[in-house]
Amino acid sequence: MNSKSLLKKYKDPVNFFNRDLSWVEFNRRVLEEALDPNLPLLEKVKFVSIFSSNLDEFYMIRVSGLKEQIAANILEPAIDGLTPAEQVQQIEKLLNPMMDQLYGLWNEQIAPALKENNIQILQFHEFNPEEQVKLNEYFTKEIYPVLTPLAFDPGRPFPYISNLSLSLAILVRKPNGESHFARVKVPSILPRMLQVDDIINPDKTVDANGAFSAKFIWLEGLIRANLPLLFPGMEIVEAHRFRITRDTDIELQEDEADDLLIVIEENLRQRRFGKVVRIEVSARMPDFMLETLIENLELTKADVHVSRGPIGLSDVMSLYKLPLHQLKEKPFYPVLPKTFEEEEDIFTVIKQKDVILHHPYHSFTPVIDFIKQAVKDPDVLAIKQTLYRVGGDSPIVKALIEAALRGKQVAVLVELKARFDEENNIFWARELEKAGVHVVYGLIGLKTHAKVTLVVRKEFDGVKRYVHMATGNYNATTAKLYTDLGFFTCDEDICADASDIFNYLTGYSKQTSFRKLIAAPINMREKMIEKISREIENVKSGGEGKIIWKLNSLVDPATISALYEASNAGVKIDLIIRGICCLVPGVKDLSENITVRSIVGRYLEHSRLLYFYNMGNDELYLSSADMMQRNLDRRVEISFPIENTKLKAELMKTLIRVAIKDNVKAKELLSDMSYRPVTLLNGAKKVNSQEWLMKHSVKSSGELVKS
Repeated sequence: MNSKSLLKKYKDPVNFFNRDLSWVEFNRRVLEEALDPNLPLLEKVKFVSIFSSNLDEFYMIRVSGLKEQIAANILEPAIDGLTPAEQVQQIEKLLNPMMDQLYGLWNEQIAPALKENNIQILQFHEFNPEEQVKLNEYFTKEIYPVLTPLAFDPGRPFPYISNLSLSLAILVRKPNGESHFARVKVPSILPRMLQVDDIINPDKTVDANGAFSAKFIWLEGLIRANLPLLFPGMEIVEAHRFRITRDTDIELQEDEADDLLIVIEENLRQRRFGKVVRIEVSARMPDFMLETLIENLELTKADVHVSRGPIGLSDVMSLYKLPLHQLKEKPFYPVLPKTFEEEEDIFTVIKQKDVILHHPYHSFTPVIDFIKQAVKDPDVLAIKQTLYRVGGDSPIVKALIEAALRGKQVAVLVELKARFDEENNIFWARELEKAGVHVVYGLIGLKTHAKVTLVVRKEFDGVKRYVHMATGNYNATTAKLYTDLGFFTCDEDICADASDIFNYLTGYSKQTSFRKLIAAPINMREKMIEKISREIENVKSGGEGKIIWKLNSLVDPATISALYEASNAGVKIDLIIRGICCLVPGVKDLSENITVRSIVGRYLEHSRLLYFYNMGNDELYLSSADMMQRNLDRRVEISFPIENTKLKAELMKTLIRVAIKDNVKAKELLSDMSYRPVTLLNGAKKVNSQEWLMKHSVKSSGELVKS
């Protein structure tokens, strides 16, 4: 099958969902988790925060890009037939009722329920006089020195307003009757939700009945109550909250860069001044004040989002940290597989058998120990690793620094272009370089998204290589929140391929194929389409064809077209796509053999598996890549095979089949881009795949990892 001919055959816009509208539907499923009446209260708060944070990033990256296209008069429609202007209109049309739902949920359900559980979010006037005095004293001592009131008049230009910063727009009146506009930024270095108990009576955390209690005030509410201190001698006529979102997508001219590190740092500084793409305002803000903001921020009324509740609900995640376990899901602690308890030497474990870890059900500790043991082992000659998002206090990076100080050869590819992690990665890149690590920043025009570690060790029978590959990042924090798969092996072909991948990244290489790995942008799309074609041929020759994929996103038109071709040939296709899906399922003569389901639950589904029946000779690949143009064309990615029969069978049982059986958190995608809950048949047992996996990992922690 040729990808170009397939695209031509299926190019009709009705055959594709719009990428960004599909993302909006994903975030709707996040909101629906918060709306679930069976979910504990603080879990609802968590999903409100995640929904809001997701939306912020969506406007900073995707909507800003569409508005740039509109400003450039780009009228060319996407493959789904929508122009940039039409996409923005459709996005707003879908989001408006969702925002009504969000604020209705917060105002009418969550806030009252928090109050019933002794968690009160109060306005300043709701505190008693003694409490108000203490709050004002706290403001004078801790907040007032940080604030900078900014006037706007002919002598002082409209102030710069940073991305996602909350502000107060203020109208002040002089004694002579003149009115002026001013702005005060709500400082992000202070907690947005101030726990009043810590200010007034820090030793008291329980009420008269011995139950935990807490009072909060929004930081901007306390600032607003003390505005006369900031504008002495002035009358505060009114003050209203607003928040802006800027375009933060960095455009790099890598081919003109002498030093990518310096270029990224400069672009991060420029990001602060990106064009404003959204302003959120209080519903009570008067028209004249809103018009002042619109004019000076160079916006249109279409860019205004009127808030019917607290602005910036992503900040409510701080409530989730409260010690109220009865208002959360029962805690789960990742299991250390028995194979690592029985054998301390990790190289001995890997030499005996391939090992798979399924996070967060399995502990991330063996991955850290793999690096740490390689650091301390005198027989280890070299360590090579790719780092995409490593976190702020990375034990892995610290171990790599120690390895270099111990005289080992250490080569690390640090991806500086990992969006919103650039500053963190720049810091670690510099720390690694100081220790003598060979640090590279990747290939021009490509992000390195592959997750791979290679350890080279001298043994009695010669030099041996050990590899860890994964679907997720080398990040100990997200390994507790995201479902991902890690794979340890010393398979000679895979290890040789890993060496070739590092040579491709650090040197010069025109490699076009590998022994067992599949790599983007080299050959991943072509290889996957070849495997889809093989399933088609097997059906045509009288056999059975079956494809099961679990991904975060399915966007690539050529890959989708190949799946349509397979469906029309009679190949049975099950897709488990958490987020964006541009494939239209269940359409006669197009995709009637394709089902798509999405699982949004306690953990962020992040693992990627690609299964092909292959006439009973099953092939199963794990991958760092989603099927998107950016992954297949503009990123270095790897897909790696799981060849051990027992491991394959266990992965199919514990990931694929249980995901397909999920009838609690799973939702099925329909041909109109809506999702419906998976039907619970009469007498059928309820299956929550993530809960099942938690129980399974505790019950049989040794089974999944043994080959």
